[in-house]
Amino acid sequence: MTAQKIYALHENPEWFPPFARAFEQEGLEFEEWLLTDGVLDLDSTPPEGIFWSRISASAHTRDHGLSKDYTRAVLSWLEAHRRRTINGRRILELEMSKIDQLTALKAAGIDTPRTVAAIGRDRILEAAKDFPTPFITKHNQGGKGLGVRKFESHDDLAEYVASDEFEEPQDGITLVQEYIQAAEPVITRVEIVGGEFIYAIQADTARGGFQLCPADACAIDPTTGKPIMPPGATIEPEADQQLFSLRRDFDHPIIEKYVEFARRNNIEVCGIEFMETADGRILTYDVNTNTNYNAAVEAEAPRSAPGALAKYLAGAAAQV
Repeated sequence: MTAQKIYALHENPEWFPPFARAFEQEGLEFEEWLLTDGVLDLDSTPPEGIFWSRISASAHTRDHGLSKDYTRAVLSWLEAHRRRTINGRRILELEMSKIDQLTALKAAGIDTPRTVAAIGRDRILEAAKDFPTPFITKHNQGGKGLGVRKFESHDDLAEYVASDEFEEPQDGITLVQEYIQAAEPVITRVEIVGGEFIYAIQADTARGGFQLCPADACAIDPTTGKPIMPPGATIEPEADQQLFSLRRDFDHPIIEKYVEFARRNNIEVCGIEFMETADGRILTYDVNTNTNYNAAVEAEAPRSAPGALAKYLAGAAAQV
């Protein structure tokens, strides 16, 4: 029996080369479906194959504002025809909503930062009224640190919300969240593929701020060709300076919790981020279902994450 073709559903070609190389090394037949705009015939039948979705919540920042809803339509069509999807229709909703992520994490007994959602710009001050300062805001449909701002006072927030600088969230929902005082200026992302812990990475928040995309394409401003100074950074990054490193010998009970969380929610590929706080807590704040992998980390990791993904997809293709 011939293995099924892999179809990769995505919207950003700059992020795809490491996966293409891994698929080629594994000998997989694959095809990219670029879901930025198009035509979908609902009376047609999808091809046979394995369909892996890696659509990002930040697609609209690349002028791909249609990708989210286009992917919803495509995944609904595929699953109605009982095609095997990896990170399918339900997982797309998890990617698009931090509320969805945080409520699912809390339901699994995983500690998260205190968060209040404001539906509409005029409810943000009400949502923030009981928060001690400082606190942060962020967009519910996030990625790339969208809408993340730190406020030292409620007056500062009121001034921002009333100003022309206010950044309207894509879905109209702003989250107000406790500001986490980290023990060290780093976050950790745990990478999981097919129910297996692959490795953990550390990201430098002093230089990376709130925008911690590990893909090489995220590090450079395409207009200036210089390193991006992300919001929330306190030290300006330098050219060729790595913000990401392998967290060697990471062995913590949180790994088992994350693997079980992914299994229960049918998330087959993800990177889950947490911060260790100055007061001794571990707070989980983000679930990335379109996780990217950093080349420098890959070079020193004991196993390749794109390689593990290629093997997992090959196994799924052989079972169909």
